Amino acid sequence: MGSYIEFNDTLQISDNQGFPKILKLRTHLKKPFTVSDFKGKIFSFVKPGMRIFHPAPNRVFLVNNIKGKWLYWGHVLIIEQTIDAKRKITKGKFIITKIYLPSHQRSMSINETNKGKEFFKN
Repeated sequence: MGSYIEFNDTLQISDNQGFPKILKLRTHLKKPFTVSDFKGKIFSFVKPGMRIFHPAPNRVFLVNNIKGKWLYWGHVLIIEQTIDAKRKITKGKFIITKIYLPSHQRSMSINETNKGKEFFKN
């Protein structure tokens, strides 16, 4: 018997899965977002598969999956998560607790991804 549940320290989601619409790279490069831009905001996500994300107070990395490329944004706290075993999906809610400066975002998106998934080219 095997387990069908993944343990994740990274919330890697596409726009369709609930990546915050407000986070746009072009905007961030002109005037970097700060965590205060998201104070009091709660975001929702839906991912295929049965997963357990590190619950608050432990940080989870926030990554936007853009056509298979990973763009790191910062840290979130997962404040709610539900596994639907019948449909094999995970739903949850999170708050943003840290946003990377563009230079660190670039470094993370190159160095912390699997080969071929880097958002930025080296």
